[in-house]
Amino acid sequence: MKATTLPNPPSTPAPASGGTTVKKHRIFIVDDHPITRQGVTVLINQEADMAICGEADSAPLAMDLIPKASPDLAIIDITLKTTSGIELMKNIKALLPEMPVLIMSMHDESLYAERALRAGAKGYIMKHEASEKILTAIRRVLSGELYLSDKMKEKMLHRLVKSRKEEVVFSIDTLSDREMEVFQLIGNGYSTRQIAGKLNLSVKTIDSYREHLKLKLRLEKGADLVRHAIQWVRSEGVV
Repeated sequence: MKATTLPNPPSTPAPASGGTTVKKHRIFIVDDHPITRQGVTVLINQEADMAICGEADSAPLAMDLIPKASPDLAIIDITLKTTSGIELMKNIKALLPEMPVLIMSMHDESLYAERALRAGAKGYIMKHEASEKILTAIRRVLSGELYLSDKMKEKMLHRLVKSRKEEVVFSIDTLSDREMEVFQLIGNGYSTRQIAGKLNLSVKTIDSYREHLKLKLRLEKGADLVRHAIQWVRSEGVV
């Protein structure tokens, strides 16, 4: 594995102007793309007030290393090899409830930001944002604040004040995190057996999720579910 923890150096105070020292915040990153981890590591380690204390390329490794690394913040991608970053975050929060999590993902914030916040994240930022915005998001979350883009904050405010009584809901928002995973995999062309293997669940359990999805999305047939899932994946560019 290329995912590791980095001992002691990140906690060493860094020199600051005027002869004073600045305590470095310890950051742990979870992402299954080595290039992304490397880029974020370089970005963070060049800052005087923060440093990477460890990294992981999978949820199981993250669950093993994060408690040992004792980070001040975890940056987690949504799409991981064996589970979603949101599921990982829930498990981490059960172990370390006070540790803040920033979600950093390629997926559009309009799809996942609100879901991530409900699950316990303190912020959501997309990977394509400029380095300055990523650093701003990290510092905002480290300071105890929430971070969302201005566009997403405006969207959430509009949702609060707008009456939804007359809306016809193709309600992705009503899906649980696991249902969302299954729906996305259906849209990406995975069979029931393949989804079961990918999520480490039984075929019978996935069949149950498919039935729940049809009920929640008001679809009559399995073929309708597949068609809607494919349309959603294509329209949102979700991989």
